[in-house]
Amino acid sequence: MTSVSVPAGWPATEEEARAVQDELRRRVVRDEPGPEPGTGHVTGVDVAYDDARDVVAAAAVVLDAASLEVVAQSTAVGRISFPYVPGLLAFREIPTVLAALDDLPCPPGLVVCDGYGLAHPRRFGLASHLGVLTGLPTIGVAKNPFTFTYDTPAAARGSATPLLAGDEEVGRALRTREGVKPVFVSVGHRTSLDTACAHTLALTPTYRLPETTRHADSLCRRALKQATASRQDSL
Repeated sequence: MTSVSVPAGWPATEEEARAVQDELRRRVVRDEPGPEPGTGHVTGVDVAYDDARDVVAAAAVVLDAASLEVVAQSTAVGRISFPYVPGLLAFREIPTVLAALDDLPCPPGLVVCDGYGLAHPRRFGLASHLGVLTGLPTIGVAKNPFTFTYDTPAAARGSATPLLAGDEEVGRALRTREGVKPVFVSVGHRTSLDTACAHTLALTPTYRLPETTRHADSLCRRALKQATASRQDSL
């Protein structure tokens, strides 16, 4: 487990964070199809917080895209690096997520975030932010539609409808299990929306959420429990 400090010069105010978003958003690449589903590696990242103790834990779990077997995993723990502000959550998560990715012993391939990319009020969610900083292809697969609207997809697995901000398609509501609530897929960086949806379906052979997210969620929760227990023991 890697221990992470808040980076020097990290944004401390909403105004500073939004300025960083505006600068980095211009670097998002949206004209690449992205890696072929079922090939290479695919990596899930997720975070867990203990706000009372000012601790955040991140996990990165690499799967073989064909078999969905775990290839490698890593965790990082640090201080929460930004206050809770809707639309700026990436600034709370990025330092520990980057540390977890950096600690992997193999290339991550496509990175799947438990959250948003283009489907974000400022069109620059965690998946886009992480993609620009790392250069990796990224997608966001979220549990809810945030502030956006959609028509309910047909009940069959693989059915999808546009996720809309007015008339702008910012992602898709995608049914990964028949008759079960859809997930909400958006492009992060260096990946098309069609490819992002295809990856999401490839990663959900059994459950609503991608296997990448399920593994990363479990691992970051264990890392947070271990970190907070260690702090308590040291008091």
